[in-house]
Amino acid sequence: MIAATRKDLILVVDDSPDSLGMIHHALDQAGLTALLALEGAQAISIAEKMVPDLVLMDAMMPNMDGFETCRRLKGKPDLATVPVIFMTGLTESEDVIRGLEAGGVDYVTKPVRPSELIARIRVHLNNARLAHSARIALDHLGQASFSTDTTGRWRWATPLAESRLGGSEEQRHERLARLSQHIRQWLLRAPQAGDQLALNLLPCDLRLRYLGEAAPGDHLFRLQRHSADEESEVLQTQLRLTRREAQVLLWIAQGKTNREIGQILSLSPRTVNKHLEQVFRKLGVENRTAAAAMALQCLTAA
Repeated sequence: MIAATRKDLILVVDDSPDSLGMIHHALDQAGLTALLALEGAQAISIAEKMVPDLVLMDAMMPNMDGFETCRRLKGKPDLATVPVIFMTGLTESEDVIRGLEAGGVDYVTKPVRPSELIARIRVHLNNARLAHSARIALDHLGQASFSTDTTGRWRWATPLAESRLGGSEEQRHERLARLSQHIRQWLLRAPQAGDQLALNLLPCDLRLRYLGEAAPGDHLFRLQRHSADEESEVLQTQLRLTRREAQVLLWIAQGKTNREIGQILSLSPRTVNKHLEQVFRKLGVENRTAAAAMALQCLTAA
C-alpha cells in the first residue's frame, strides 16, 4: 500500500476570524493544510509543537504585532528557516522593509487575492526546499558553510561552520552579530560567486567565500582556513604537482616575482624558474598569467 503524500503545512496568523476563514478555505482548495492562530504568542506555541512549512503572518495585530512575532520565530533554531509571508494593508516602503528585516521573505497586501496568495506560497515552498536540500548536501560533504538572508541575518549553518567560529557561546553570538553587518554591506555590492572577504572579526586563520544564492534571498557562504600550506596541498593534489612546484605556483597566483618567491622559499631565482617551467609543462600552459588563472580556479572550487 502506497503511503499518502504529506500535505504542506501552512501556519496562518491573523486576529480576524473572517480573514482566517477565507484563507483556510483557499488553502484547503489548493491542497494545503492550515494551522490557525489569532495572535502572536499562540502562533509561536503552535509552531513549537508542529513546525510549519510556511507562515502567513498578519502584520498588524494587538499585543504582539507580526513583525515581533516573526523575529521571535526566527530566533528559534527549529523555526529559523521557515519562510514567512506578511499579509498587510500597509503599503508604505518603511513597513515593507520592517517585514523583510524581521525575517520575512515576501508580503501580500490586503484584501488578499487567493490566486495570488497560493502562487506566492508555491514559489516560497519550492525555494525553501531548494535551500534545505543545499544544506543537507553540505552537511554530508563536511563543508563549513552557512546561509544568510539579504540583510546578513544568519539562517543556518553546518556543524563545521559553527565549530570554526570558535569561542564561547557569548563570543560566537557577538561575532555573528558583527559578521551580519559586514555581510549586509558586502551583499549590497553584489558579490560574484567565488569572491572572498577577509575580516578581522573572524579567527585569524579563516576567510569568507561567497558561493551565491541557494534560492532567491538565501545567500550561501563558506568559511575556509587561510593557510598557505593548506592551499599548496590543494594545488599539489588537484594539479598533480610536487610539493615545491605547488608552493611556487601558489605564490605566482598571488603576483609574486621569481626573486620574491625565492626569498620566501629560500631558493635561488634560477631554481624557482626551473620549478615554474615544470609547472607550465604539467598544466599545459605557456605563461604565468595562465598558470595563475588555473591555480585560482582550482582554489576557488576547493
